[in-house]
Amino acid sequence: MAIQQRTIDYTHDGVTMKAAMYFDDRLPAAPAVLVSHAWAGQTDFERSRAEHLANLGYVGIAIDNYGDGRTGSNPEENTAMMMPLLQDRALLQARLGAAVEMAKAQPEVLNHHIAAIGFCFGGLCVLDLARTRDDLAGVVSFHGNLSGADNVPAPQISAKVLVLHGYDDPMVKPEAVIAFADEMKASGADWQVHAYGGTVHSFTNPAANSPEMGMAYQADAARRSAQAMANFLQEIFAA
Repeated sequence: MAIQQRTIDYTHDGVTMKAAMYFDDRLPAAPAVLVSHAWAGQTDFERSRAEHLANLGYVGIAIDNYGDGRTGSNPEENTAMMMPLLQDRALLQARLGAAVEMAKAQPEVLNHHIAAIGFCFGGLCVLDLARTRDDLAGVVSFHGNLSGADNVPAPQISAKVLVLHGYDDPMVKPEAVIAFADEMKASGADWQVHAYGGTVHSFTNPAANSPEMGMAYQADAARRSAQAMANFLQEIFAA
């Protein structure tokens, strides 16, 4: 397998974003899976996930929601980049939409076969893609923020939805999961929630080690959620 990498610049409202795309150059075209980053911006973690997706036979594209490839080095910087988008969900959704259009334009991407996965803040991002677009096959949220979008109070969701959640995540408590389930039921979505016991926030990231913030790597949950994602992607792209 010959995995190639290409950096792609794309724009929205005067802001230039930098995506990292990974693909097998022996395949004429393949479904694309966008990888939406956590609060620190697009890092080696998200790029490694995109490369992993390429090894599974997809086009993996780590997207950039902040612009200019910006990343933060501490919680204060991360929060300063993330909050303007959390406070303006319409802006966030439009920026995410620009990433979808960028993916559609790549010759390695099989037309209209696009999914998205996201981690933490990125989990909220891909759920907002499902809330606002009808051209995605599915989305997967890993330890994501599940709160609904105030500008889309009653979404009708056509993408299949998979949420992979640490049951002991202090940032997304059981009542938030129930509210999300109620939203999905009302939306008509084909949805699933997998909850992992003894698991908190950021459970997929080996670098997560902040017990005081409720963030810690959990190897079993990371392995199980990766397999759940692989099964989900295989299912949604089978048709």
